[in-house]
Amino acid sequence: MNILVLGNSFDAHALHMRDALTKAGTAVNYLDTRLFPTQIQISWQPDIQAGCLVLPGGHQLNLQDIKSVFWRNFSAPYIPNLPEGQQTIAFSDATSVLRTLLQAKPVRWVNSWQAYQFHKEKPLQLSQVKLLGVEIPATLISNNPQQVIEFCKIQPKTIFKPVYGGTHTQFVSDFHLEPHRLNLVLRLSPVTFQEYIPGTNIRSYVIGEDIYAAEIRSNSLDFREDEKAQLIPVELPDLVQQQCLAISKALMLEWTAIDWRLKPTGEYVFLEANPSPMFLHFEQQTKFPITQSLVNLLLVN
Repeated sequence: MNILVLGNSFDAHALHMRDALTKAGTAVNYLDTRLFPTQIQISWQPDIQAGCLVLPGGHQLNLQDIKSVFWRNFSAPYIPNLPEGQQTIAFSDATSVLRTLLQAKPVRWVNSWQAYQFHKEKPLQLSQVKLLGVEIPATLISNNPQQVIEFCKIQPKTIFKPVYGGTHTQFVSDFHLEPHRLNLVLRLSPVTFQEYIPGTNIRSYVIGEDIYAAEIRSNSLDFREDEKAQLIPVELPDLVQQQCLAISKALMLEWTAIDWRLKPTGEYVFLEANPSPMFLHFEQQTKFPITQSLVNLLLVN
């Protein structure tokens, strides 16, 4: 049986997982979707539910021989320059085949196409988590300047970030709320505004039924900007561990990193669940066996 790593050898996490799985005694290959259709061939027969991959170098894999797939990153297919109409058709056809591959064959995806699509809808993700009874920050997603101003007025401090992601969190200032500037920005894109939660950053990794958590000590508003952030292993309360498992299930995640804010009062506030988080630095600093848990998840029958 084979395991695929959806990604490429330039990604340290993909390379690490390939090496860990190889050490565990299983055959591992990269599925770098940028190489389809120029260097990768995909065949699929829906009437008999069978297909195969031919990877760069000519190595062929029957889809029924693939046990599981570790999703590190997914890239759009690369289509060489063609006349505009042909380019659009070729790209759409290649994308359709890739999406079929990601959904049609019932192998174990860690994580699935559906989970990744859900992650793109972060406002919906927050709503789903709130329905579980988990506390989330007061949040406004809007491109309505008046509603943004009113929301920010009732919060002691407010942060803002893109709805989809892609850049770091910032505090809202009078500069950001200047009417002319605010109107210009919100005509281009809606923005996520949230109450600032004072307290401590907590990151919890959920891998199947395994949960590993650490406090992230940092003076930065967004700890991802702080290379000197300290990671201190912590034991989550039973209720929060149950919430971690419930969130993973509700968001269709086989594994995830959930970011929390721990208030001085001891309450945990959900911020986000990531479907393909970086983990090597976290594992090195905390000594948690994240890699082994991932290997176990991918090899389980």
